[in-house]
Amino acid sequence: MEVATDEPSTPIKQDIKKGNLRFYPYNINWNYGLIPQTWEDPDVTNTEVDADGVAGDNDPVDVVEIGSAAGKMGGVYKVKPVGVFAMIDDGELDWKVIAISVDDPKANMVNDVEDVEKHYPGELEKIRVWFRDYKIPDGKPANRFGLDDKCMNKEYTMKVIEETHEFYKSLKSGKRANTEELSLA
Repeated sequence: MEVATDEPSTPIKQDIKKGNLRFYPYNINWNYGLIPQTWEDPDVTNTEVDADGVAGDNDPVDVVEIGSAAGKMGGVYKVKPVGVFAMIDDGELDWKVIAISVDDPKANMVNDVEDVEKHYPGELEKIRVWFRDYKIPDGKPANRFGLDDKCMNKEYTMKVIEETHEFYKSLKSGKRANTEELSLA
């Protein structure tokens, strides 16, 4: 399922690729969603993430929530961002924020990326491998990760969120032309 960013009110609907419904060959063992009012601008190239430079994937920033409770599709939840991976998918930058629900029993113990490894051993590697490999069964190459495959810390994560929020505000205000024809209603 995906947010249809080019349709009014951006509904959640079955993702379609090349005219076919998209299914994932592996279970996703986390809550997966997006951070509202963020946007990965395809006109902005980031050379810090990758020496060749990668631009945004024209979507909101994705969030992987690692807590113990399953969320409901379309649910809105308060989360605490603690890390971020810089996934490179088909040459585009696709941030993956790692977060924990503020209502999770472990939320007070998980405040930065090193706490994830302490309280959820191996979880960051599982997330990275899942996103690296999920398109391989479709005959596509593995996704890459910038920043030396590292999950960056909370401070870096908050800068990513702030930057992509500024991209969104620029798009929404008209300062940046909506050449991608995204629904801003």
